[in-house]
Amino acid sequence: MSSSAPTHSDAAAPVRTPGRSRPTALVLLVVAVLALTTALTRPGEAAAAAPPNSVGLVCTDGVAGDATHPIFNLTTKTGYISLPDGNTAFMWGYSSGSDGFQHPGPVLCVNQGDTVTVILHNTLPVPASIDFPGQRDVLADGLPVRAARNGGGRITSLVDPAAADGGTITYSFVAERPGTFLYESGTDPETQVRMGLFGALVVRPAAGATHAYNRDDSEFTAGEEFMVLLSEIDPYQHRAVELGKNFNVNNYKARYWLINGRGFPDSIADNGASWLPTQPYGALAQIHSYDAGGHPLPGMARYLNVGSEDYPFHPHGNNGTVIGRDGHPLENDAGDDLSFEKFAINIGPGQTWDVLFKWYDAEDYSPDNPVPVEIPSLANSVIGTFYSGSPYLGTRETLPPGTASLNQCGEYYIISHNHALYQITSWGATMTGPITYMRIDPPEPNDC
Repeated sequence: MSSSAPTHSDAAAPVRTPGRSRPTALVLLVVAVLALTTALTRPGEAAAAAPPNSVGLVCTDGVAGDATHPIFNLTTKTGYISLPDGNTAFMWGYSSGSDGFQHPGPVLCVNQGDTVTVILHNTLPVPASIDFPGQRDVLADGLPVRAARNGGGRITSLVDPAAADGGTITYSFVAERPGTFLYESGTDPETQVRMGLFGALVVRPAAGATHAYNRDDSEFTAGEEFMVLLSEIDPYQHRAVELGKNFNVNNYKARYWLINGRGFPDSIADNGASWLPTQPYGALAQIHSYDAGGHPLPGMARYLNVGSEDYPFHPHGNNGTVIGRDGHPLENDAGDDLSFEKFAINIGPGQTWDVLFKWYDAEDYSPDNPVPVEIPSLANSVIGTFYSGSPYLGTRETLPPGTASLNQCGEYYIISHNHALYQITSWGATMTGPITYMRIDPPEPNDC
């Protein structure tokens, strides 16, 4: 939250103007960027480095080591994030090396079989750690990780922590299994994970970076790989931590829900959007129509739930094929395919799901093969922001005078959101939170 005490307001969230920061971008929020950057970045601290790609998964590679022994430096930091109702929230987070605070933590990308080293530098006033669910035989400073206890024998950390105010600890493990994994604080997780000490770990299979697992049927289109990291915030807990006060976790109640650390409409802005200096990851999925010629492979979505409740995420009109969960491919002992199609991806707390998806025009509609319904007249229509003027992919038509459109080349936009509708709110402001879009570009060549 902001520096004032938390208050509940029934006022609508402030209107934000959509746009995009590159030629194919979907959102350009015309806001006071410099003022917001100053508000969300702590004095003397630079914002996180700009991601290399505007949409899709952004990998953070090791800063040292070699091809099979990547080394990551993660630093605990504090900062603020922007929320869709105009509030801000005080957060903790993992940042890469000396980069500024970011939320969520960097996406660590490694290869199957790599010996991974993560050095944690803790700047917080309390001990902190990193737990790696799904990884075996994790070492802390060269010894098997173990739980930390206080003088009364009560467990205070699931793994060895780094000491407060400058402590350092080195974790290492061999990434034996490909898949999607969380990493998160193992110390007082009811506080530290909820405050933002978490991130995603992607282990690439031996089959290659465009496979989810070591199965031929897990291949996806290069450049069409996306993260859906779902989380939540109780602003009262964050305000208490900011003020150094106690918070009764029995009173915890989520009031904000986020996707990749953002709420809608910020969620569909580019990776590294300038007005979101501490929230580097967008959630827009930008793909091409699936076809046997130019795009014969599906896209890939990596779902992660770091919250305390089920998140039923639903891409409209686009069932997905679940091919793996928690880093395990869906197959039997004989290697037979056990994947299945889902209308909504119902992710439980702490789970990860790997899902292939594709969009194609099953009826092959076009001006030469028109939709067999009468299209309402303009007088009886409301023109949406992303409408091209035509119901056909790759076609643009003249819109009524004064109509504002962000459609660039006759592309389609399909909404995706949590299907538990109370989760697509921000402290009562509806149609915010974990909402994003899938953008389908026309077949190439096109002028997008």
